[in-house]
Amino acid sequence: MKRREAREKIVQVLYQIDMRGIDAREAIKAITDEPLEPQDRDYLQAQVEGILSHQEELDESIKKYLRNWSLDRLGFVDRAILRLAAYEIFYIEDIPEKVSVNEAIELSRAFGMEESVKYINAVLANLVKEKLGVTEEVIPSE
Repeated sequence: MKRREAREKIVQVLYQIDMRGIDAREAIKAITDEPLEPQDRDYLQAQVEGILSHQEELDESIKKYLRNWSLDRLGFVDRAILRLAAYEIFYIEDIPEKVSVNEAIELSRAFGMEESVKYINAVLANLVKEKLGVTEEVIPSE
């Protein structure tokens, strides 16, 4: 499975977990029409468990850069996209930050609301700056 397809599936799994309150294994089963190759299932499981194990820190980082919104007010899909991208930015060393941001923007275009792209881009740009120690904040355009 290619990383882009894996990201789509991870967002779907996170959506299922968030919306239905089910565990990762059940959510992975819920989003697949065909059985996954063992290595693909293991990869999805590891990524989702990594996100869930760091969810509190990821959410705190994301919350800092939401303007006039709370994390709870975001749509399930947008929240899943932000958590995945934030996890990649902070915890996955072999993925450049720019790739994580670009992939998140593409996911938000495909699955999010029309206005999602701007604030997802701004939040993630701020997370990258935070990781790099840059203090100047990016403000989303209206």
